[in-house]
Amino acid sequence: MLQASEAHALRMDAIYGAQRHIYDATRKYYLLGRDRLLGTLRPGHGQAVLEIGCGTGRNLAAAGKAYPTARLHGLDISAAMLTSASAKLARAGLANRCRLARADAVGFHPKTLFGISHFDRIFLSYTLSMIPDWQAAVAAGLDALAPGGELHIVDFGDQADLPDWFGKMLVTWLRKFEVTPRTDLLYHCETLARDRGMLCTSKRLFGGYAWSVVIRA
Repeated sequence: MLQASEAHALRMDAIYGAQRHIYDATRKYYLLGRDRLLGTLRPGHGQAVLEIGCGTGRNLAAAGKAYPTARLHGLDISAAMLTSASAKLARAGLANRCRLARADAVGFHPKTLFGISHFDRIFLSYTLSMIPDWQAAVAAGLDALAPGGELHIVDFGDQADLPDWFGKMLVTWLRKFEVTPRTDLLYHCETLARDRGMLCTSKRLFGGYAWSVVIRA
């Protein structure tokens, strides 16, 4: 029987194996707040940055342009998405600056994957809503943070300030792609940060369409 992570990897490849070719062109209209997240990373000179669930490499390519001295890393459970990410980063001239690895966000080992133990900046962009055990993914990200590092998250919110019909329509449509907004994301992040002696700040974006979270070690 396949392990849970292997089964999830197969589902992601099945869903996005073909969609990855049009993913960036279509998702820009509703994955709101991604560029805002990238603008808040602000890694120092030579600092290590990791994207958990890097998908097509769209965010890493943008981060590489915005932060030319950062050391970039990305992991994803989908081999198909990593193929697209590798090609995108090569076209952006970042093949030598960004390392990619296939791994499960819930249980990855930075030293094994990338040869380093911790990262100064880690970010998850519309990833937790696709990970079954998303709470464990947040914890794994915090485990990989360097002292003084930051974990940044942007993902679907609870749609509380938007019309009911819109929220219901969005959730129904997202379910087709095995995407589920995590309505208790803010509470979980605040609790996890408090238990670890970290600082958590959050912001509701676009009437609750999305949430932004930053946890500082």
